[in-house]
Amino acid sequence: MLTSLAYSDRTKASIDSPSGSRVPRRFLRLNLAWRGRIGFDSDYYEIKMAQGVEEWYKQMPIITRSYLTAAVVTTVGCSLDIISPYSLYLNPTLVVKQHQYWRLVTNFLYFRKMDLDFMFHMFFLARYCKLLEENSFRGKTADFLYMLLFGATVLTGIVLLGGMIPYLSASFAKIIFLSNSLTFMMVYVWSKQNPYIHMSFLGLFTFTAAYLPWVLLGFSVLVGASPWVDLLGMIAGHAYYFLSEVYPRMTNRRPLKTPAFLKALFADEPVVVARPENVRFAAAPFDEIHQD
Repeated sequence: MLTSLAYSDRTKASIDSPSGSRVPRRFLRLNLAWRGRIGFDSDYYEIKMAQGVEEWYKQMPIITRSYLTAAVVTTVGCSLDIISPYSLYLNPTLVVKQHQYWRLVTNFLYFRKMDLDFMFHMFFLARYCKLLEENSFRGKTADFLYMLLFGATVLTGIVLLGGMIPYLSASFAKIIFLSNSLTFMMVYVWSKQNPYIHMSFLGLFTFTAAYLPWVLLGFSVLVGASPWVDLLGMIAGHAYYFLSEVYPRMTNRRPLKTPAFLKALFADEPVVVARPENVRFAAAPFDEIHQD
């Protein structure tokens, strides 16, 4: 009876009362709610919220959705002791001598324990990975995947080489998961491709997106986190940006070409680029406006 009442309450402007008069639905809802006889309003909004999250998830691009899902599943599995982090971390000795090659991938999926820091990185992963795939790499899914593979390779190479340097080996030995660095690389690439967007940090001050990596790096230092993780992401991001954007303009050659087998995995999509709403852009530098 309450279920049918909830439905009719939302679909009719008014409802018949037992006396035959027409009672406005807002009074009926308030009366029943006051008596504690209905709870469908809260259920309704819970359902709408769940549907909103589901739609948000389904509307994510394929690479962003896949990476976010793998990261959440892996981290939750480790928190529930279903998966052991010791079988995921980057260990060159185990990779080479015991052929545990999955460690080259799984160390990018684990974001440590589920706390505020985990939520922070999931936000950045979902936001900036999605922004890159939907805008800069719209219709170029294979190129976006290649960017992530390039970044993962550079990060792994830096850690392996850094472990061989006497004065730096101790610092690099502590870096056994590169998931945060790969996320920071995406933030860096996005900031380089959108340098004039105005941003705000916790409502304290505003800046343009070009300074976003440095603001986040400074925040990491202030809270006592190691700056190496963010610096590695900035190095990998700058390497990709230079080889994909700067170097081709200088030499007319593109050293980073997406392999054909990756392009074959994804069908070409029509490119429709729209200016984002409610985004303020800073003015371009004077020398860029008047450049011949």
